[in-house]
Amino acid sequence: MDPLSQTFAALADPTRRAILARLASGGATVGELAEPFDMSLPAVSRHLRVLTDAGLIERQAEAQWRRCTLRGEGLRAAADWIEFYRRFWEAQFDRLDAFLKRTAPKPAKEKGRGRRRS
Repeated sequence: MDPLSQTFAALADPTRRAILARLASGGATVGELAEPFDMSLPAVSRHLRVLTDAGLIERQAEAQWRRCTLRGEGLRAAADWIEFYRRFWEAQFDRLDAFLKRTAPKPAKEKGRGRRRS
């Protein structure tokens, strides 16, 4: 799988997004990351493996614990891809807006603005 697809596949899971959100506030051990989830430690470790393989987190051994940290550069390719299409669609919407303004019907002049003569 190419790196961009791997990143999006990792981000597709809500548990992995929650883990990334937690790591955005600082590093944590596997046990600390597993706390809020109703799943086994091996299941959390599998999620961490997917995030590691996608380059989104880094795991280091500290004594008997494995500490995880966020790798911001892991999101760079995805952010660049999204930014490219954001600019593309903004340009498309700007062109559509200009077209709609150009082709909008002109407002009709009000009839009977002055007093009626009898």
